[in-house]
Amino acid sequence: MRRFNTAVLAALTLAAGLTAVPAAHAHGGRAPLGIDNCTATACHFDLAPGVYDVKVVLGGSVASGTSVTGETRRALLPETAVPAGERVVRGFTVDVRTPEGEPTGPAGTAGLDLVLGGSAPALADIRVTPARHARQIFLVGDSTVCDQPAEPYTGWGQQLPQYLRQGVSVANYADSGESTVTYLGNPQLWDTVRPLIRHGDLVLVQLAHNDKTTDEATYRANLETLVAGVREKGGRPVLVTPIVRRWFNTDGTLNNGTALLVNGLGVDHPAVIRSVAAAQHVPLIDLTARTKTVVESLGVEGSKALYLYNEKRDNTHTSVHGATVYAGLVRDELLARHLVPKGSVRVG
Repeated sequence: MRRFNTAVLAALTLAAGLTAVPAAHAHGGRAPLGIDNCTATACHFDLAPGVYDVKVVLGGSVASGTSVTGETRRALLPETAVPAGERVVRGFTVDVRTPEGEPTGPAGTAGLDLVLGGSAPALADIRVTPARHARQIFLVGDSTVCDQPAEPYTGWGQQLPQYLRQGVSVANYADSGESTVTYLGNPQLWDTVRPLIRHGDLVLVQLAHNDKTTDEATYRANLETLVAGVREKGGRPVLVTPIVRRWFNTDGTLNNGTALLVNGLGVDHPAVIRSVAAAQHVPLIDLTARTKTVVESLGVEGSKALYLYNEKRDNTHTSVHGATVYAGLVRDELLARHLVPKGSVRVG
């Protein structure tokens, strides 16, 4: 894999198909990547692992609607409408790593891959540069959070980047099937994430779905270990209660066991998380309470679209729609608790 220490540039002009743009020589005499790195629907940049700022110019001769995803199905930019003949500039910051998705999953494709989607994609220009002062949001979690490799499965962490502007990136180290016990015990997980944490980085921890046989004392101690580990690196831990499972009582409310994450030993995971957050003075995102409200308000039928009930009879894992809704709740909580600057978040 080649390393580029200077700006990486690619341009597309869609008015008359793809048209080459003369390449300006970058610092050090190395020419930036050019138009050959993009097609009408995708771009590939031969980049070393790292954090990169991406600036896109959207629009063309006709009205367009463009979204951008990247790496392992990460939503990086929501669909953006541009009137005919106009241009808009948008930016985002992306984490490029190996493996590019789940930490215990396949390596994926080296470098940065972007896919153009939306109702009528139109990319007029794109520029990729190393991010010098990006803030990282690390995610520690399970399959309801992770970058799921294949549709229709989608974690809320996979949808979170689209809500953040350039300057803040999401480093999603959630992994399917993990509990607090396995996450701490696997060298590919916590031992890999912890050294990457820098001063001021946020680390959101949502682990509960797979702690089905973890007793309360162990569960509490594991959460405290994660909090201490983040703080030792100068990071800012944030505890997140788990998203609910879609299991209803006959009266239309969610049941107090399976749906609300009480395990077979009687451990009320959300309650323990809330308790640890209060005792350790850690910010809390009560995603259990927020998702419970959403699911119960939609009811038995309406809530099916949030999960993979129709596709897989799955009441735990979310659809693209559900993951997007739940990522929006996380975005709202990050703002409400002043964990990220208001200007760094997309709210529309």
